[in-house]
Amino acid sequence: MNIITRISLAAGVVGALLMAATGAMLTYEVVARYFFIKPTIWAAELSQMCLIWGCFLAMAQVLTLRRHITVNAITNLLSVKLQKVCAALALIAVIVFSVIVAYWGWDIFHDSFVRGRTTGSLMNLPIWITELSVPVGFALLAAQSVVELVRLPGDSHPGLGSSHE
Repeated sequence: MNIITRISLAAGVVGALLMAATGAMLTYEVVARYFFIKPTIWAAELSQMCLIWGCFLAMAQVLTLRRHITVNAITNLLSVKLQKVCAALALIAVIVFSVIVAYWGWDIFHDSFVRGRTTGSLMNLPIWITELSVPVGFALLAAQSVVELVRLPGDSHPGLGSSHE
């Protein structure tokens, strides 16, 4: 379980770095385009790839940190035992959904990889590079959800999200 959590943490760090890279690329593009009248052919496409990969890689760590958006107006009124039951049901739903998305996402990635599909943009990069983020991100989320489900009985704070009331 600790290995999966460490992988989630590492993926979250990589995701954060990709978000920072996205900001840097878009800033560079704005400066190049509007101040020097020399737009790039790479900034928009690479920043989109970084943004997509960053979001999908961060999902598992966000779950570990309990930062997913939750609506807990009713569950906060329940006993801790019932809150754990609700959290367990939510985690099971996340696991099922994540496994389905990872499975079909892999199928889409593999099809694009085999067929050699590209983005069709000026860079014409292979589209599978971006599509691979879906099965990877959701597989990490499914694995981390299993870890959180196993840890749930001993958890003193069973909520899956932040409380900002």
